[in-house]
Amino acid sequence: MKKILVLHTGGTISMSEDDNGAVSPNASNPLNQFNNPFDQQLELVTEDIFNIPSPHVGPTEMLALEQRILRAHDEKFDGVVITHGTDTLEETAYFLDITIPHRFPIVLTGAMRSANEIGSDGLHNFQTAIRTAASDQAYGKGVLVVMNDEIHTARYVTKTHTTNVSTFRTPTFGPIGIVSKNNVTFFEELLNHRALPINHVIDHVYLLKSYAGMDAELLEFIASDASHANGLVIEALGAGNLPPRVLENLQKIIDKNIPVVLVSRCFNGVAEDVYDYEGGGVQLKKMGVTFCRGLNGQKARIKLLVGLSAGLSGQELAHFVDNAIS
Repeated sequence: MKKILVLHTGGTISMSEDDNGAVSPNASNPLNQFNNPFDQQLELVTEDIFNIPSPHVGPTEMLALEQRILRAHDEKFDGVVITHGTDTLEETAYFLDITIPHRFPIVLTGAMRSANEIGSDGLHNFQTAIRTAASDQAYGKGVLVVMNDEIHTARYVTKTHTTNVSTFRTPTFGPIGIVSKNNVTFFEELLNHRALPINHVIDHVYLLKSYAGMDAELLEFIASDASHANGLVIEALGAGNLPPRVLENLQKIIDKNIPVVLVSRCFNGVAEDVYDYEGGGVQLKKMGVTFCRGLNGQKARIKLLVGLSAGLSGQELAHFVDNAIS
């Protein structure tokens, strides 16, 4: 019989709606009343590691999850299921994906409707996440996100709608599997993966979004004192371009050995050094900006934070962050 560790962290899946329609945390997690429908097949060990909304989750909480999962592997668990609020679920999933080297299944899930709302999706998502974590086929697939009967990789999944139950999607590639009534079926898998276990997380790794006529003041603030930042991710325009007015301060940041990573603000596609004009990707690459291929801004920030926390620097850090290998 397989043994699955369930870690509850809070989020909408553990909340309830009041008479006025406001959703808030319960004193105790209603999922703790869950009757294991797999009791003849699986042993579930449940722990409430947190009970907080997902906007309260940051790298410190993600690190605590990583450390608990590493111990779970040593304790011979066969898989892990994490219930989590959806706002930052993709960041936690990706943090775990690039910090846990073990290949046993780790599955995150959540809900878009609280426990007592009509059409609540929490229990169904929870059950499908357990089934996925217990599947032999989930071994070696990396950290997974299971919502709305779809299985997504932590690397590329993102929240695409504020309230819809099908909010979690994988742009460009789509889900790698589905959960049906009786089966967990995988169609694809990630080809490359690298994990860096860490025991601490640094701070001051920033994320900025570019826009037409972007002001240079925020970059000037970072450039004015290197202690303001350990790293910077910029969601650039198009394939990877920036307005010319920010270049002077961007160069000052790079000259102070603060790593700068570029992704596209576009929903699909990858950032590349294609355009050769002032502020274009070709110039940015020559300046020393690292292009991160295929990740969105929030995940590129997680990857840069993990790389820096692991002590990487220079070309080794750039190679880790550029997303060619993980």
